[in-house]
Amino acid sequence: MSQLIQPNIHELVIELKLLERRLMLYEEKYGVLSQDFYNALVAGMLADYDAHDETRTDFSRWKGIYETWLRRKQAYDSEIKRHDLTEALRLQPTY
Repeated sequence: MSQLIQPNIHELVIELKLLERRLMLYEEKYGVLSQDFYNALVAGMLADYDAHDETRTDFSRWKGIYETWLRRKQAYDSEIKRHDLTEALRLQPTY
């Protein structure tokens, strides 16, 4: 029986930041934040853009990245609630 290995809090932070960098590219290109884009997309407000190949491709990727970010954020929130913050905090040595 294989057991899923849960990422630790630090790994989740790294993943979230990498995803946020990718989301930022679309936010800058289209001029809206990902949450607003996603809400409009799932509400069916962006159907007119399906006729444009580049936009359709971008929107599909943007949606997928944002949904991944949402899942990773949920995992982070769950993990941070289960641990004492002082245990999760990574302190770097001073040189």
